[in-house]
Formats: sequence, C-alpha cells, structure tokens
Amino acid sequence: MIDDDDFEDPPLRRPLLRRKRVLIPLGLLLLVLAAFLALRTPDTDRDAMIAKYGGSDAQFARGPAGQHIHYRDQGRRDGPVMLLLHGSNSSLHTWEPLVKQLGASYRIVTLDLPGHGLTGATPDKDYGAEGMMAAVDVVAAQLDLDHFILGGNSMGGWTAWRYALAEPGRVDALLLLDAAGMPLRKGEKRPPSNVGFRLLQYPFGRWLAGQITPRALVEKSLRGSVARQEIVDDAMVDRYWELLRFPGNREATSLRARLDREPAMADRIGEIRTPTLILFGTEDRLINPSAAETFHERIAGSEVVLLAGIGHLPMEEAPEATAAAIADFLKRRLAPASAGPETL
Repeated sequence: MIDDDDFEDPPLRRPLLRRKRVLIPLGLLLLVLAAFLALRTPDTDRDAMIAKYGGSDAQFARGPAGQHIHYRDQGRRDGPVMLLLHGSNSSLHTWEPLVKQLGASYRIVTLDLPGHGLTGATPDKDYGAEGMMAAVDVVAAQLDLDHFILGGNSMGGWTAWRYALAEPGRVDALLLLDAAGMPLRKGEKRPPSNVGFRLLQYPFGRWLAGQITPRALVEKSLRGSVARQEIVDDAMVDRYWELLRFPGNREATSLRARLDREPAMADRIGEIRTPTLILFGTEDRLINPSAAETFHERIAGSEVVLLAGIGHLPMEEAPEATAAAIADFLKRRLAPASAGPETL
C-alpha cells in the first residue's frame, strides 16, 4: 500500500534543502564581512598626526610636482650640513637619537620621504628612486643647500647612493647605514625579513595591508627589524602604527612594493668617488650584513664598520656607537671646513 505522504514529502523537502544550501554560504559571507568591518583600521586624522608628531612649528617644503615634504632642520646652525634619509615605513623620527649625539657639531636635516611620515601621499604618486630624490631636492632648495653630507638607512640608503650617482658634485660624503640595493652574494639566500614585508610580497597581502593594519602586526614587524628589543616601547610602536596609517601612506607602501628597484643600477655604483662610510649591524635580519662587503668592493676607498649585536636600525639601537663611527670617518676623510669640530 502506498501512502499519499510518499508523493508529497519529496517536493516539500527539495526547496528546503536548496534554501539551506543558499543560506550557509550567505551566512559565511556575512560572518567574513562582519569580521572585516570589525578589524578594519581606518587612516589616522591628518591634522591630529601633524599636531602629535610635528608639533605647532612643523615645517613643510612645497615642490614643483605638488609635494608637501615634512622636514626638520636641527643642530649647529653654522656646522657642516648632514642630510639623512629614513628607511621604508619609517619616518624622520628614526634619526632623533643620532641628532642628539651629533647635533652639537653638525646641522642635521631630516625629512619624511614621499609616502611616509607626515609627508604622506604625493600628487604624482612617484615612490621610486626619482620621487625620493626629488624630495631631497625640494628640501635642499627650501633651505638653500648647495651641497651636504648625505646619509640613509635601508631604503633611504638606497636613495642616498642613487642620489650620489645622479648628483656627485652635491654630496660631500656618503653614509650608508644598513643600506639596500646590493645583489646577493654567490650562494646566499635572502634573509627571512619581517612579517610586514613578507605580507607585501603578495597581491592579496598588499590589498589587505591597506585595509587592516593591526597594531600587534606593526609591533611584530618592528621587533623583527631590531636586535636590541629593549628599544621598542609603546610610544615607538604607536608612532610607527599611526604614521603608517597617515592618509596615503598605506597606498604608497603597496605601490612601492610593486616597483622595479632597478637592480642594474648596482652595476654603476663603482662610479661613486665620494668618501663613503658603510655601517651595518651584524644581526640585520632584513638585509644580509654581507652586503656591507659588496658595497665596499664596489665603491673605491670606502670604509666599513660592523656593529656587533645590532640589527637593522643602528641609529636607534646604538646611537652612541653609530655617531662615533660617523664623526671619526668625517674627521679623517673630509676637509676641516666640511668635517666639523674634532669632538662631538
């Protein structure tokens, strides 16, 4: 005997199953969307950041391409000029410990490179070597600087030696602190880098980094860059985290990660005749410390200083030793008028 229910149940169950199959993915989508909205970190407020990290007397230089470059002009007003460039995702604040060490003898100019610090985005969105060097020219023009000692850390070091190639007559001496731009030596592997830079290697990671920037991730990346962990405090982490989210900086970071760093330019570095100091931390985990030897081999007359137990940021991890090495080098290699007093 066949019951009438045997004919009615299947048609009723099939739409229900179809509805369940639709509702489950929709539920997952809503869950992911809710998580994204909860974790998303918006840009910081421009005016609030300028007030906090620039102060009431924050200085900006306007360039011909509409750049608005934040800079500081500190130290001995009549001293030899030292112009210093920070690394990727950093800011001019990274040089403050060195300013305290050398400011009595040198006039020290620092700036936030395009896509960094309080400079933020530039209208032309040029975050390659040309854009970085143009920022140097903008600040130099603002301060009427014809020549200067030029130094840089990491990406800033890469910009510095590129500038020395382009404008050799303006650079009195070149200071390369854990500088980027040299090829790997035979048999070498790339260092593990920090979690932030690893994330930027992938398209989805670059998109995600522009939307979600947890403070914990910034702290982990910062700690992965230094050997002396005790220098990393809450104020330092907040500064890196908040300035990374300054309007335009995260987009600039993503664009910069896709740029061609023009590795062929490393073959021209031997053209540099400027007195050059190469200073690296032996525990650098972002750039192999052996790059110091590569720089030394390619730049005639250059000198190398290796700081034991120091990571990627020697000017913050060991400002006294870094300043002493720089002062000694400049005293010996530059004419007295350019080298400053014999003591710090």
